[in-house]
Amino acid sequence: MTAVLELGGTHVTAALVEAARVVRRVRRGVDARGSAEHVLGAVVRCATDLDAAPGEVWGVALPGPFDYDKGVARYEGVGKFDDLYGIDVGSVLLDGVWPRPGGVAFLNDAHAFALGEWHAGAARGHRRCVGVTLGTGVGSAFLADGAVCRDGPGVPPLGRVDLTRAEGRPLEGTVSRRAVIARYGDRAADVRDIAARARAGEGRAARVLYESLRPLGAVLAPYVRDFGATALIVGGGMAASWDLVGPALRDGLGDTPVALRAAALGGDAALVGAALYARPR
Repeated sequence: MTAVLELGGTHVTAALVEAARVVRRVRRGVDARGSAEHVLGAVVRCATDLDAAPGEVWGVALPGPFDYDKGVARYEGVGKFDDLYGIDVGSVLLDGVWPRPGGVAFLNDAHAFALGEWHAGAARGHRRCVGVTLGTGVGSAFLADGAVCRDGPGVPPLGRVDLTRAEGRPLEGTVSRRAVIARYGDRAADVRDIAARARAGEGRAARVLYESLRPLGAVLAPYVRDFGATALIVGGGMAASWDLVGPALRDGLGDTPVALRAAALGGDAALVGAALYARPR
C-alpha cells in the first residue's frame, strides 16, 4: 500500500492506496487563508491519523505555486495558503508525521488527477490524454504514456491552460467558480445551485453555464488536436454537473477528434495518481 496526501482549499485527505483503489482515508477541514500553523498542523494530524507503515514514501498532491522538487511553498498573493510562503513543507512532514515517513514526493494536484485517470480511470488505454480540473480555478495536465509534458507541440505555456486567454481575457476570468457566479449575478448561489436552476428550466442559469464553458472547449481544441490527445478528461467540482458541462465543452471543441469524458474516479483520482507517482520508478 502507498500512503498519500491531497491538500485542497477546504480540506486535506490522507489515504492508503492499493492496486489503484483507496482502501482507507482520513479527512480534516482546512482554512486556506489560515496561518501556517493551522494549515500544516491539520496536514500533519491528518497524516498521523492514517497510521501508515513507517518508512513509507508518501505521495503528496497540492496546488501551485509550489516548488515540487524542493518541497517549498511559493504561495504569494494567490488568496490561498499565503502564510506558507517559503516554508519547507517536506521537512515539516518528515519531522512531524508519525510513524515517520521515509520520503515525500510532491506533485501538482491537476497532474495527480490526470495520472490517476490515465492509470485506472476514464483515460485508461490512451497513450496521450489531457486532464482538466474545474473548480476554484482551472487545472490541467498533458500526459504522454503517463509522463507530464510541460512543453512541445500542442502544449500551452508551462503545460498550463490557465495561462491562456478566452474571449480577450484570462481564461479563469471566464471559466472558474468565481467567474460563473459573477456572470450569474447572485453571489448567494454556488455553481451547483446554478446548475440545478438550469435543469429546472431557468434560461439565464443555462445560458450562463453554456457561455462560461463553451469558450474553454474552444481554447482547448487546438491544443488537444496538436498534442494528439485521444482523450480529454474533466474533473473537479464543476464536473459534477456533467449533463450541462459536457455538451458546452463539446460544442466548443467542435470537430476535434477526441473522446470527451467525465472523470471516472471522482475525488479519488488525485489520490490514485499521487500513489502512482510515489512508487519507485
